[in-house]
Amino acid sequence: MKRFFVLTAMMIMTAGLSLAGEWVGYLADAKCANAGKAASEGHAQCAQNCVKGGEPIVFVSDSDKKVYKIANQDAVEDHVGHKVTVSGKLEGSTITVEDVTM
Repeated sequence: MKRFFVLTAMMIMTAGLSLAGEWVGYLADAKCANAGKAASEGHAQCAQNCVKGGEPIVFVSDSDKKVYKIANQDAVEDHVGHKVTVSGKLEGSTITVEDVTM
């Protein structure tokens, strides 16, 4: 019985580490997003150029303007600079994207 409670407690604790969800915001380059300049359609071409130049793609949330890393860059590369809805799993400040819609 004790083993059951320990295993259940471990499952509950690890379940909170990874949250599935859906977020609305902009896909941008890390350099400009961290400087607070990336959350707009007017920044699309600049973001695309920066990503081609090697900057990682990040997600800037509309609701709180927080910048999230993207674990699987290839899933979002066609939408850089645009306002999107991403769904996936959030672990810490990193989103593993499962779907992207514009």
